[in-house]
Amino acid sequence: MSDATQIFSEFLGTAILVLLGDGVCAAVNLKKSKAEASGWIVIATGWATAVTIAVYASGFMGPAHLNPAVTLGMAMTGNFSWGLAVPFMLAQLTGGLVGAILVWLNYLPLWDETEDQGAILGTFATGPAVRNLAANTMTEVIGTFVLVFGLLAFGANTFTDGLNPIVVGILILAIGLSLGGPTGYAINPARDLGPRIAHQILPIKNKGTSDWGYAFVPIIGPFIGAALAAGLFMILPL
Repeated sequence: MSDATQIFSEFLGTAILVLLGDGVCAAVNLKKSKAEASGWIVIATGWATAVTIAVYASGFMGPAHLNPAVTLGMAMTGNFSWGLAVPFMLAQLTGGLVGAILVWLNYLPLWDETEDQGAILGTFATGPAVRNLAANTMTEVIGTFVLVFGLLAFGANTFTDGLNPIVVGILILAIGLSLGGPTGYAINPARDLGPRIAHQILPIKNKGTSDWGYAFVPIIGPFIGAALAAGLFMILPL
């Protein structure tokens, strides 16, 4: 595939990822939603299936990283060209922004019904259960380490054609259920930053602050986790 096609696939795939992923957060968080208060299992499952569908929808055009941290890890291990890293990351960020705007449109009548500012922000971006920026960053490092190391390990194995996206979805589900409680497991800078920008600019009643003081955590943590995973993978005796 051409570079332009691959870059577009990252935009499209990330937009679908955030549309479905933040969509399940909206379903659970917003007042008068038919899925209101259905809980963490629904959110974790929704994000896992969102990743699976997004990879299927974009993977035939490119590598379907859909995550700047994954792009970094793949470039560090020689599985991806450094020359495409920045264009991929920009496409992913833009896709995350567009996906979040589509969630806002999909749930348009429900925003005015919701007064909880935290629930509204949590529909778009991640936030800590207990605010401790060092510990929150460590949580994102650990979760993204598992993600990127898992993806690199999957690449060293052979799966039946077409099975990879399902396996990746199971990995996301495991991370969400086991490691996601402290921060909401961004494990993806584009998944958090793009929607956080959308939260900032969209005309949402009762939305409150976009919490930019926390925004570096789901950016820095995933990049560190990805770099550590790539570093360990490169020294393994494969």
